[in-house]
Amino acid sequence: MNRYGLIGYPLGHSFSAAYFAAKFEREGVAGCRYENFPIEAITQVERLVQEYPDLRGFNVTIPYKEAILPHLDVLSVEAQAIGAVNCVKITPHGRMGYNTDTYGFTVSLLKLLGGKTGAAGLHALVLGTGGSSKAVRYALEKLEIPYRSVSRTAHPGGLTYQELKGAVMASHRLIINTTPLGMSPNSDSFPDIPYRMLTPRHFLFDLVYNPSLTRFMKQGSEYGAAVQNGYEMLVAQAEKSWEIWNT
Repeated sequence: MNRYGLIGYPLGHSFSAAYFAAKFEREGVAGCRYENFPIEAITQVERLVQEYPDLRGFNVTIPYKEAILPHLDVLSVEAQAIGAVNCVKITPHGRMGYNTDTYGFTVSLLKLLGGKTGAAGLHALVLGTGGSSKAVRYALEKLEIPYRSVSRTAHPGGLTYQELKGAVMASHRLIINTTPLGMSPNSDSFPDIPYRMLTPRHFLFDLVYNPSLTRFMKQGSEYGAAVQNGYEMLVAQAEKSWEIWNT
């Protein structure tokens, strides 16, 4: 038996176990199992690995994408640059950390933008400063899309939500929500941006995938913005994780 899984806390929102179960059945993958491992502290990952000697790899979600780093032996070039890991491969030589979020985000974002990299004049606002935002910022740099980070408190080079006024909103047409705001079961919450300043020239990308139409996306659509949720990104990053575990 080759075992895979997902660590995080809580995991009620996760799609991974169902996705991989369907994948294994669809593709006739035998002798593999994927399951959720809700752990209340990152230190419990050590006991988890000992308890399941057949564990070949696992994904990492909120709130451990950064906290997992001290528990790894090697980081991929991307994971080291990003400073966050969402995919771990367990080998006889140790635990190897990767970041497949940046791959999944890039694949999905390019579809939203029509396949164009560095779209002319496109600047982005990245809402949130957690582990997922690091992968997004790394991807934007690779795509040569300038960005500003947005959080509730002031930080060097970034903006606060109170600073999102006319000129900023007009010049930053790509807005990416990397926060858990709007995620089920708290689907009534949404980032506090001035939606009335959005136009049909704006793009809203929400890393949240459940519900499929978040309040963030719905309000953007009301002003004509193109919107995308995080499901496509999740599928792409999951497939990339599977590729890593099996190469």
